[in-house]
Amino acid sequence: MNQLTRQPGGRLTVDDSRPIFQQVADRISSDILAGTYGEEDQVPSTNEIALFHRINPATAGKGVNTLVTRGILYKRRGIGMFVATGARRILLEERQAQFVRDYVDPLVAEARAIGFTAEDALRVVGRRLGAATAAGEPRKEQS
Repeated sequence: MNQLTRQPGGRLTVDDSRPIFQQVADRISSDILAGTYGEEDQVPSTNEIALFHRINPATAGKGVNTLVTRGILYKRRGIGMFVATGARRILLEERQAQFVRDYVDPLVAEARAIGFTAEDALRVVGRRLGAATAAGEPRKEQS
């Protein structure tokens, strides 16, 4: 049985504001980024995902197919779905772009609104990053 079905807990939440198929895609993406699945590793089948999360297999399939469309997974006919070469790099680039949109752009807008210079903002962020490092929070490795 694949790794996803062996994990304790970690089921998808039906009250999440995102569609369930998107949660499936996000979970697999996060597992790839975390190293649970490497390039060319097989991911759980749609039936395994559906059984584990107690969702409709069509919904699980829609989540998996979202990743196929983005070039993260590919199908080996009769065998299953596998992580594509370069998938982690693609996911990192997407997450980094999302980070800029969701966090950096609003930070810059607010910094300008309150009169911060670039140096002021960098100093504050640098202190926070330094504090996180000193507290032992691991730095995420990039590929």
